[in-house]
Amino acid sequence: QAPDSFPPLRNEAAVHILRGRMKGIQGHCNSCYMDAALFSLFSCTSVLDSMLFKPFPLCDRNVQSILRDEIVNPLRKTGFVRAGSVMHLREQLTDKGQCSSFTNAEKDPEEFLNLIMHQILGIEPLLKLQSGGQKEQDCYCYQIFMDKQEDLVVPDVQQLVEHSFLSSDLKLVEIPSCFIIQMPRFGKEYKMFSKIIPSLELDITDLLLDSPRECCVCGDVATLECS
Repeated sequence: QAPDSFPPLRNEAAVHILRGRMKGIQGHCNSCYMDAALFSLFSCTSVLDSMLFKPFPLCDRNVQSILRDEIVNPLRKTGFVRAGSVMHLREQLTDKGQCSSFTNAEKDPEEFLNLIMHQILGIEPLLKLQSGGQKEQDCYCYQIFMDKQEDLVVPDVQQLVEHSFLSSDLKLVEIPSCFIIQMPRFGKEYKMFSKIIPSLELDITDLLLDSPRECCVCGDVATLECS
């Protein structure tokens, strides 16, 4: 355990601490979905550090301390988290979520995020989405759904998000404080893409509802949008 707080890893420090054998979060009993989610959320960014410290109204402080002291701080300090620490968190999620399979079965990352953010920590939803002018939907992450695109062989995240929003007729109601994106699902038998290039920055200008944008023909403020 690492009870002291450590900042997220950046630049050369991230490469030095996270690269090599016995680095990252050790997998055990189908924990890959949770390991990948926790690594993505905390290793190199502080945008969700409120999950570790803030006393939310419904917050379970025991789960919060396990997440902070047994997983995030060791990951940032040494670059390694043992499987037992993640299993400790999974056992607590099993108790709190009335689901007996959190300790041994593979889950969808969205199910894990909804449980820990909504039911256990009581965090407000991070995203507000609107589809085709209908009622707003609140959620904690966005999972990319799309048909196979023959022209996208090795896509980047920017392309995937834009294609997914367009095909689902979705818009962001407001700029999110944190935009968690789940890549297209794949299994042992099928992968939609062999590789996905991370976009280090994401331009959401065209994804925002009622956002003023420039006309691509005349340069004035656009009044119409063509899909």
